[in-house]
Amino acid sequence: MKIAILDDYQNAVSQLKCFDLVKDYDIKVLNKSYTTAKDLASEIKDVQILVLKRERTKIDDELLSLLPNLKLISQTGKISNHLDLAACTKHRVAVSEGIGSPIAPAELTWTLIMNATRKVPQAIEAMKEGEWQTNIGSTIHGRTIGIWGYGKIGQMIAQYAKAFGAKVQIWGSENSRQKAIEDGFHSANSKEEFFSTSDVITLHIRLNEQTKGIVKFEDLKLMQHDAIIVNTSRAELIEENALSKALSQKTPTYAALDVYDSEPIYDKNNEFLTNPNVICTPHLGYVEENSYELYFSKAFENVVNFIEGNPINIANLEVLD
Repeated sequence: MKIAILDDYQNAVSQLKCFDLVKDYDIKVLNKSYTTAKDLASEIKDVQILVLKRERTKIDDELLSLLPNLKLISQTGKISNHLDLAACTKHRVAVSEGIGSPIAPAELTWTLIMNATRKVPQAIEAMKEGEWQTNIGSTIHGRTIGIWGYGKIGQMIAQYAKAFGAKVQIWGSENSRQKAIEDGFHSANSKEEFFSTSDVITLHIRLNEQTKGIVKFEDLKLMQHDAIIVNTSRAELIEENALSKALSQKTPTYAALDVYDSEPIYDKNNEFLTNPNVICTPHLGYVEENSYELYFSKAFENVVNFIEGNPINIANLEVLD
């Protein structure tokens, strides 16, 4: 079977140790994203198996209708909003799920929090321009870190904050808040209290129909002038244009972002890239060597098992009947 690996921006997948699992198959690696389903389909029209890099490619009825030879989509990590499972079932395309880890995204989140509070990137850029000590940041110790969502990543961030001597408060579902209290952390009494009393707010909730746009402009407007909003989860969690509007009014003044409404971003004049108070990283949450080995080893195992007639981890088993 012909296999395509999509959106390998860094051309890194073939360098992984786990690539040995599939290296002897007929493989095509695409190093860029395509803006339309038609353009992508023209590159992979004869492919029977797709290996997806997390959520970079939208899999919907339009694309699937252009890929009559497709038999399997092997997902790195879990299925999310990028993939229409019902459409895959309709087109008799099996979808295998992988596994993930909270470690890399949690570490990146903490890196962004540290850089944003100490204003390290701005100091580095100024130094490159021949300037010296142009700004002054703040320590984490004693500040309040607000974490919306207390799943695996949120729990790790809370422990990092505790180790640095910060105060932690949680917002989210009733179960999340109760779990946080059991772990010795503070649960905000209301969303208003959460936004108005946190020095740093970091988002760690899943994107779905219920959470899309859940952070409103009115919420951001409650934040302190010198507070920081951090988003390494999904850009769509924040109401459209709300963050831009809030930053322009300096409520809050600072942001650290790893996710964007449209990716990848190549426009150097993007409003977030040109804002000196915003730190931007190119969706690096899970982009890390150990994570890649973990994600792709499972995805490739699923591919090999499917080819050998022993499909595993299939989310839509009915297509195998």
